[in-house]
Amino acid sequence: MSTGSPARPTPRLAPRVWDGLLLLDKPVGITSHDVVARVRRRLSIRCAGHLGTLDPGASGLLVVALGAATRCSTVWQGGEKTYEATLRLGVVTDSQDLQGAVLATNSVEVDEAALRATSLGLVGEIDQVPPMVSALKHKGERLYAIARRGETVDRPPRRVTVHEWRWLDFSLPQARFLVRSSGGTYIRTLAHDLGARLGCGAALVALRRLASAPFTVAQACAWEDLDALEPSEALARHGIGLDQALAAVPQVTLDLAGAEAMGRGQAVRVSPQGAPIGAGERSVVLRDGAGHALALGELRAQTEGVAAYPQVVFPWAVRQGRQA
Repeated sequence: MSTGSPARPTPRLAPRVWDGLLLLDKPVGITSHDVVARVRRRLSIRCAGHLGTLDPGASGLLVVALGAATRCSTVWQGGEKTYEATLRLGVVTDSQDLQGAVLATNSVEVDEAALRATSLGLVGEIDQVPPMVSALKHKGERLYAIARRGETVDRPPRRVTVHEWRWLDFSLPQARFLVRSSGGTYIRTLAHDLGARLGCGAALVALRRLASAPFTVAQACAWEDLDALEPSEALARHGIGLDQALAAVPQVTLDLAGAEAMGRGQAVRVSPQGAPIGAGERSVVLRDGAGHALALGELRAQTEGVAAYPQVVFPWAVRQGRQA
């Protein structure tokens, strides 16, 4: 009979967090925050956040960052967006859509030709005043929170780009259209501004996001499938791992010594390999020889050559206890 100490049970390691993006098709009637909360519960992951808010009344593609991908959100947020929308002429609301309080109703004496011609003036680079119901901040407070108190504040116009405005259907006083635009463009405000130019007013009836470049709603997980599929299957079908998700970012490959130094937060002398120099703190992805993403950083010109400065070091690349 053994008199030694009882053997300690083998520790159970926590499952490796999945790092990347999950594409979801958000239905009408729930907030983007609700989507993230459900993803966290369903996938048992704490670190998650959405990239680009969709209002409760809107549907379509919502990109959710998981794990280390939450540290890279700015990489994907500025991409071109594509929306399908329906507007109604002859009505003006305080929210610029039909969910808001009606401020005015007007007769509509506008035909298809007038709509087509007027919308051309809203294509290209334009200055757009964000709506009061947006998530932008004024003195640290969300605009929509201010609007809920019945207050209005001045909002400086922002330069946005509408690449395409294509009309799909006319059932006046309603009309359906497709817009491709830069990130940060408010489609409800496009509808409102179009109505103002026509002199009768307009408000958004429905909105659906079809794409947030380089991702499309065709790749997204249906809302009901988030519960129906096993987490691993949902990620396999509709997830994009971090290595692939960062494929659009210029890259620099590090040798073993460079990867070790970078993991300690040190700048590393590199060959630019075609990547931009001085383009911003997260403008380059630093990879190992196998192509795995180790960090996001910036290339800076030095007296002799170019150095890579890591800004976000992913957990698996950290050395000597440095935190990502």
